Amino acid sequence: MDEQLFYKKLDSLCTSKEIFCFLSSLEVMSDTMASGALQKISEVEVDDNGLKNPELLENEVFRALCFQFEFESSNLSNTGLLTALQALIKLRVDPQSTLMTSLLSESQERLGRGQLTAENLCALGESLLELESPSCATLEQIVSHMQERGIERWSPKEIVMVYKILQVTAREGKQWQNLLNRLNSVTLHIVSQLSPNFASAILNSLVVLHQTRAIPLVTALCKHSVKHVPYFTDHELVNVLEAFLYFGQNVQIFTKALEGLVPKSICTMHPQTVSKVMQYCCKKMILSKPIFDAVAESFISSADRLTTDQIAAYIIPFGTLNYLPPSAASLFGKLEAVLHTHLRHFQPHTLLNLLHSCALIQRYPINFLPKIFSPYFLQKLQAQPPGLNRVAMSQLTQLFLTVTLECPFYEGPKLLSKYQVKACPTPHNSPDVYLFKRVKTGLLYLLKKRIYFASEVSTPYFYVVDIEIKLDEEGFVLPAAQLEEVHRRIALCVDGQNRFCAHSHNLLGEEAIKQRHLRLLGYEVVQIPFFEIENLQNTRKMADYLHKKIFPCTYGLSN
Repeated sequence: MDEQLFYKKLDSLCTSKEIFCFLSSLEVMSDTMASGALQKISEVEVDDNGLKNPELLENEVFRALCFQFEFESSNLSNTGLLTALQALIKLRVDPQSTLMTSLLSESQERLGRGQLTAENLCALGESLLELESPSCATLEQIVSHMQERGIERWSPKEIVMVYKILQVTAREGKQWQNLLNRLNSVTLHIVSQLSPNFASAILNSLVVLHQTRAIPLVTALCKHSVKHVPYFTDHELVNVLEAFLYFGQNVQIFTKALEGLVPKSICTMHPQTVSKVMQYCCKKMILSKPIFDAVAESFISSADRLTTDQIAAYIIPFGTLNYLPPSAASLFGKLEAVLHTHLRHFQPHTLLNLLHSCALIQRYPINFLPKIFSPYFLQKLQAQPPGLNRVAMSQLTQLFLTVTLECPFYEGPKLLSKYQVKACPTPHNSPDVYLFKRVKTGLLYLLKKRIYFASEVSTPYFYVVDIEIKLDEEGFVLPAAQLEEVHRRIALCVDGQNRFCAHSHNLLGEEAIKQRHLRLLGYEVVQIPFFEIENLQNTRKMADYLHKKIFPCTYGLSN
């Protein structure tokens, strides 16, 4: 049969049964036609879950094809040899079988003799990368042969394959930084030509190969990824999100693209992809209400099918970013039901993080705190890395403070004092240095003397107050060091951008719970947010602002 007619007929077939029937009707075919048939079989019989029907490997026609390739490998064309190898690897044929050993051996011999074209090298490289333990020596040989042709002449497909090869060989300790520098430079100029698959693959390689100096390429790829967001597969999108996180990239239009994708696609997205989207939002402090609302609805309907890590990944960002979706009642009702069912399956630190995040947004995990505060659980927490470190102990302390101050009806076990910490070490807790200095300068102008306010005051209750002002019974300001006759305490919270969600006036969960608890502890909390004072141009205007904010009626100084 004419090859063109053969491939036209082959393309029209949809099942391996039809393909075997068609092949049986042919008296003779070339090796490229036979390998093309194997390739077509692999396309229709392999999906994301692997080989649909393993029995096809026992089919007589399939075995006859394999027999031809096994015993005639030295007579095959390069295209026939490498196409067959790719197809058989995809069909999960045992790499240790005589068939695969014969094809791999022949491919390596031709590689050593320099008989493979650029296209052949690419096909062989892709095939080897699909194997569980590819030969690093052979992969390095492929890269060496390809370098002879000059990186500037490589196609996007070849560039992607080399990045993947360098990933594999880097695991063996092989250093390729000089080649990577050249490759990164060449790739920068072809970013606009990259498909969703290629852009995702290169970003993944840059992460694995720790290419922290290739920021121009990373930035270009991240911006280029925006237009591909609707077309990425789940796996590709996860790679892209991991690159954004690893390299610290911030592209607002990428978040906008996610907001367009997630709400309409969440029903078909893999839970691990949704988890990665939420991790991206959480780490970048991005409160995207369209994404969070869609994730809440998805959790309500699918929580029973999630792993414990996925449950935590879906829920923790709500607490971290201090957001209750419209479906909050159903969301946390579902979470409680799932926790009752799966509580014993959670890793200790995962469970602590999850319950702590709930407390941040006033969703009190009362029914589960007896377990958290039990000596047995605390021992498990200590045994699992990172152990009872300062972060874990701060979360335990804050949970204990929450039930003490906000849930007086709680009568379960208390947290032993040896597990409590005296000061909160959260990364977003420290005030913005520049903002803090401006506020203190304004206060000094207002109160005339530095003795009338104290900064970064440690309280006996875990929290550190940015600025504390004490008043007597008549409302006069007292020296900060005075302990007697203190009638009121004012806590100034100097909230820089680091205490808010990105591009938002929404306080983070850690700061919201701090201010809530300070009020319950008797402080008058006065919030000084960055967006109210960043445009105040001089000390006088700052002092006027603080006067109105702290002493809206009047103020005075004690003698």
